[in-house]
Amino acid sequence: MTTGLLTVDGATLYFEQRGTGPLLFISQSGEGDAGRTTDLVDALADDFTVLTYDRRGLSRSTLDAPGRPVTMADHTDDAHRLLAHVADGPALMLGCSFGAVIGLHLAAEHADQLDTLIAHEPVAPWLLDADSDAHRHELAELQDLFAAGGLPAALPAIAASLGIDPAQPGAEPDLTPQPMDDRRRANFAHFITAEFTALRTDPGCRDRLAATTTRILPATGRTTPTTVFDYQAAHSLGALVGREVTAFPGGHNGNTTHPRAWAARLRTTLAAR
Repeated sequence: MTTGLLTVDGATLYFEQRGTGPLLFISQSGEGDAGRTTDLVDALADDFTVLTYDRRGLSRSTLDAPGRPVTMADHTDDAHRLLAHVADGPALMLGCSFGAVIGLHLAAEHADQLDTLIAHEPVAPWLLDADSDAHRHELAELQDLFAAGGLPAALPAIAASLGIDPAQPGAEPDLTPQPMDDRRRANFAHFITAEFTALRTDPGCRDRLAATTTRILPATGRTTPTTVFDYQAAHSLGALVGREVTAFPGGHNGNTTHPRAWAARLRTTLAAR
């Protein structure tokens, strides 16, 4: 594995690369940093050069001004600059949840950098025209829960909102432990306070997505309830770009609970045209 730091506007980004083959850029879900999907990267490294990073404000990616709001435009520009720094042509991208929203903006604004984007359950209220305000309000209520009761109050509500079963039924054996340590707690706090606000205030990019040259492949988890908004957003994206929605193993966080099955599904999905 190689690591690096990249100075961008307002932050310094930490990134990792592992493996050989075409560049596959993974933009993580939730509070996930570069190491959150280590088991998935292990399963992909024989076929891809996998690029992961800490989003600005998480783990080793530091902010020049920690009190300044972080926007989706910031995250999109970070991804753009990171690919410009490491890629020698259009990359493949897997975006999960929050990371999928970054990928959609990147496809809209810098389509020349992305050959294909797999967008797994994007948490993008703007993809649901009729219910967008309700889901923005839902994110605000989760922020209020965190402000009042911290992670013990907020995490079960976030899991319910996204259709995550904390028991992780059917999770693969021998997964790398991901304890709720001080780093993850700090990352969750940043995710809920700063990045939920970025999601709530994001105007989206529907019109530009319809015209992008990036191949966008929407995806959901096989066990994600059909009633939750991330599942519905994936299907709305499929209708927008004219693509069938691909089912991946597990639920919203299947990238961490079913990494080997995900790797197999990624290979077949990326190879199909």
